[in-house]
Amino acid sequence: MIIITDKKNCTGCHACFNICPQHCITMESDREGFWYPVVDEKKCIQCGLCEKVCPVLHKELVQNEPKAYACMNKDEIIRLQSSSGGIFTLIAEHIIDKGGVVFGASFDKNFTVVHHHVDTKEKLSQLRGSKYVQSKIGDTYKQVKDFLIQGRMVLFSGTPCQIEGLKSYLRKPYQNLFCVDIICHGVPSPKVWQKYISYRENDVGSSIGKIFFRRKNEGWKRFSVSFLFKNNKEYIKTFDKDLYMQAFLKNICLRPSCYDCEFKTLHRKSDITLADFWGIQNVFPKMDDDKGTSLIFVNSNKGQIMLEKIKDYIICNEVDIHKAVSYNSSAIRSVQCNPKRDNFFHELDSYSFDQLVKKYCSDSLMLNIKKKVKSIIYVVLKKIGLLEVVKRILRKTRI
Repeated sequence: MIIITDKKNCTGCHACFNICPQHCITMESDREGFWYPVVDEKKCIQCGLCEKVCPVLHKELVQNEPKAYACMNKDEIIRLQSSSGGIFTLIAEHIIDKGGVVFGASFDKNFTVVHHHVDTKEKLSQLRGSKYVQSKIGDTYKQVKDFLIQGRMVLFSGTPCQIEGLKSYLRKPYQNLFCVDIICHGVPSPKVWQKYISYRENDVGSSIGKIFFRRKNEGWKRFSVSFLFKNNKEYIKTFDKDLYMQAFLKNICLRPSCYDCEFKTLHRKSDITLADFWGIQNVFPKMDDDKGTSLIFVNSNKGQIMLEKIKDYIICNEVDIHKAVSYNSSAIRSVQCNPKRDNFFHELDSYSFDQLVKKYCSDSLMLNIKKKVKSIIYVVLKKIGLLEVVKRILRKTRI
C-alpha cells in the first residue's frame, strides 16, 4: 500500500491510481491544490502494485546517448501557433496519419488542465502550446494501454515524470508507443491557477472563452499570456508583466517534488524531448527569427526514425547537447525552492491574486531574468576565453 510521508517524493503522476485492481486509490487535492494518492484501507488487498509502479520508489537508470538538434517547422502558421518551433504538431500528424491517437494536455470547459486524446488533425490545436499548470492524468494510462493492445499507434506527450509514470504502469515496452516529454521548469498548483482565472474573470466581468500561454505577438522571446473573454474583451501581457507568470517564474507555487526532481537528466525514457532553444542566436544565428526554434533531444532509435520521417517538413541542425543545455539548465537541474513559498500558500485564500503576487513576488521576476542573463554571459565569456579579461576590466573600474 502506497503511503506518502514526504510530499517531495510524489509527483502526482497517477500511476498508482491507474494500476489499482480494487479501485481503492483516489487522487485528492491537498491544501495547496496538488493531487496525492489516498488509499481506502478497507478495500486494499495488499497486492503491492501501487508501490511497484511508483517511478520515484523504483527509479530506473536509462543508458542511452541522446543527440540534440535545433529544429523549426517550415510551416510558419503552425510555428506561430506553437510554443516554440512547431515540431510536436508534425510528430502528432504522423501518428494520426498511421491511424493512431495522440495524448496531451488540454483545457477542459472550466480551463482546468487535463490529459486527454485526439485522433484527428483538426483537434490537435487542443493539445498544441504550453500549459503552465500541472495537468490531471486521470485514467489516461488505462486508455493508452487499451489502444496499444488494439494495435493502434499511440503518441503520449507530457512532463518527464508523467512519461515515467506511464511506462512504469505499462510494465513492458510496446513498439507502437511513442513518448514525447518536455524540458520542464516545474508544475504550478492547479488551485493557484484557478484562483488566477477567477481574478481575471472578475476583473473583466466576463467568463473566459480562450487562453493562450505563449502568444507571439511581441515575438517568441517575449511571449505573451492572452485571455479572450466571451464579452469580446482581451487581456494580453508579456510574460514579465503577467501576474501568474511572475509567480511561476518566482518558483513560489510549484509542486514540492519539482524542487528536487528525480527526472531531470539527459538520459530520459521518452523517445524525443522538446523544448525552447534559448540561446539559438549564439549557436545558429540564422535560425533565430524570433518566431520560435525548438531544441530536440533524440533519446531512442524510435526517436531517430521519427526525425527522419518528418525531415522534409523541418529545418534542422545537429548541435552539441551540452552547449544547448548550457542555455536551458532546467533539462538537468531543479529550480530552487522560494523561501517565501510556505507563506504564499498559507495566505493563498486570504488575499486577492494581485495582492498575493505583489506581496511575495514584486521585483522578483526581473531579478530572476538578470540572474539568467548573467549566467548566460558568464558561460559565453568562458567559452570564448574572455572571462578573465572581463574580470580584470571590472576590477579596474571598481578601483
